[in-house]
Amino acid sequence: MRRSPRIRTRTSLLALLALLGGLLTVTATASPAAAAPNFKAPYACGQQWTYSHHSAEVRRALDFVRTDGGATAGSPVLASAPGTAYRHSQPGGAGNYISIDHGGGWQTYYFHLNAFSVANGVQVGQGRQIGTTGSTGNSSGAHIHYEQLLNGVGQNIVINGQSLSPYPGSYYAKYLTSDNGCGGGGKFWVDTFANATGYAAPNTADAQGILNAGTNYVYCKVWGARVGTATQFNHWWLRTDLDSVYAGKNGRNAYVSAYYLSRWGNDEARDNNGTVIPNC
Repeated sequence: MRRSPRIRTRTSLLALLALLGGLLTVTATASPAAAAPNFKAPYACGQQWTYSHHSAEVRRALDFVRTDGGATAGSPVLASAPGTAYRHSQPGGAGNYISIDHGGGWQTYYFHLNAFSVANGVQVGQGRQIGTTGSTGNSSGAHIHYEQLLNGVGQNIVINGQSLSPYPGSYYAKYLTSDNGCGGGGKFWVDTFANATGYAAPNTADAQGILNAGTNYVYCKVWGARVGTATQFNHWWLRTDLDSVYAGKNGRNAYVSAYYLSRWGNDEARDNNGTVIPNC
């Protein structure tokens, strides 16, 4: 039986609507890949480290060791982007390590830590210290094993929007200087050459505890009593939090002389990146 033009038109319209509905369904379910965070180096501002990738390395990881004269072991490991940090332990492999969930399927891993600096499941900002560099697990020496993953798949490491690939197969071929935490969040990263006593005020009247030698953060500076020798000295004092506190004392917001800075000259107070530390 021959169908009328009206029936054929109705059938064609229904087919067209079904096709459009399918297209709309596909469009609604498809979504672009989440943009990557602006990852920064996993160590403190102004520090220079070399990196390499060896053939047995998992995924697209890089190993970092320090090359600016400071010790690799014990150096702070920093969050390279904001997220939620989780603590893990794998004695036969990654050792003590932190994973950070940055959202959108993005994660970073930090293996072989000597110690954790954050609790499990806490929110961390970019530049927050999450641990210290070590050699726990299956490791032959202190280093930061660092990874960036998207939906569980390792990605080529990108720092400040720049890919570090192609990867070198050994250390001392390529280097990276960090700008992580350079004045961000009110903290300035500095290197100190010796353990320094911290005081309640910018003078030596009331000792509170000790700031250990190494890489530390400070908040700001104030002018105070002169500390040093006849030829090397500093009047600036740096407000910071101490590593160990004397009984009955307060280690928060204590003052340490800028004389103990590993860089710069007399009466200078700059962070590792060369930025002048602001007045309190």
